[in-house]
Amino acid sequence: MSSPDPQVRAARNLSSPPASPSPAVRGPVVAVTGAATGIGALLTERLAASEEIRQVVAIDERRGECEEARWHILDVRDPAIAEKLRGADVVVHLALDLDLGSDPAARTAYNVRGTQTVLTAAAAAGVHRVVLCTSAMVYGALPDNELPLSEDAELRATADATGVADLLEIERLARRAPRAHPGLNVTVVRPALLVGGTDTALTRYFESPRLLVVADSRPAWQFCHVDDLCSALEYAVLEKVDGELAVGCDGWLEQEEVEELSGIRRMELPSAVALGAAARLHRIGLTPSPAGDLAYTMYPWVISGSRLHSAGWRPRWTNEEVLAELLAEVSGRHTVAGRRLGRKDATAAGAAGATVALLGAAAVVRRARKARRRI
Repeated sequence: MSSPDPQVRAARNLSSPPASPSPAVRGPVVAVTGAATGIGALLTERLAASEEIRQVVAIDERRGECEEARWHILDVRDPAIAEKLRGADVVVHLALDLDLGSDPAARTAYNVRGTQTVLTAAAAAGVHRVVLCTSAMVYGALPDNELPLSEDAELRATADATGVADLLEIERLARRAPRAHPGLNVTVVRPALLVGGTDTALTRYFESPRLLVVADSRPAWQFCHVDDLCSALEYAVLEKVDGELAVGCDGWLEQEEVEELSGIRRMELPSAVALGAAARLHRIGLTPSPAGDLAYTMYPWVISGSRLHSAGWRPRWTNEEVLAELLAEVSGRHTVAGRRLGRKDATAAGAAGATVALLGAAAVVRRARKARRRI
């Protein structure tokens, strides 16, 4: 999923000339939004190289690098997108802003309005299937979750974690769309913790000098490599599977296994201290992550992926391999309580930096209150 480009090019409504599809290829015409960067770019390249795909229509606020695709430059919230989707059989909507640094209100406006517009435009253009991508986070991280959860499990997440409120609203739009637009089928793909060029509150967990473990919690770690996500999205595009799909590595890792494989030692704190400090740090703007993100490091949200498995799909990556990839990606980065530090700050923070940041939150708040009272 890609974040929106802040400046849409002046030639936003200009498109590249259509390529002539080979008459021997009778597969679907697939439109991909958010096609210039991130997962959208990877999927666009994958589909363009597939002999089962007749044509790829790429939509983004700037042109990407896939020369084989037919490009349209526009914002997905623009109703003009309906005309660009005409002739497509399937739309994969990946133009989402899940950036930790985005303004929450602007992020929600982009994500929800963009999805609404794409669903309405797809129906108006005669598209018969839309594939949406949310996250397994929508199931919620709860102490009584089954291991693993089935795709049909109730979505019990709250709006407390970064971007999850947007994803829950996208899920609601997906369920309403077939009723609002008869003939339009919607497939929702929910990846586990996504790794491969991603930057989230959960990938930053592994940039810390210590792995924060909340006392009496039972974390279970399941990853999804972006390559496997793209493979699952292709399955949905080719209608080898439909409905609500969960995708991730087989099985999961216990916290002790993660610590052993990563070589990063834990820092254990009581629940009240960890959650209270995380909430205060976020409230005063010291960290980008709300306290709700912490639940996903405390309790399991592992999914089974049974529908994809029944259709013959298998992940190429294991949890151990994806964790190794993640650790290689974040090597040299230093994060304390979700806030990424510069090299100088990281050196000063040292191994006890996370503890100091969390336990010092109350002192910071007290100093700020005293300063306000003196004014």
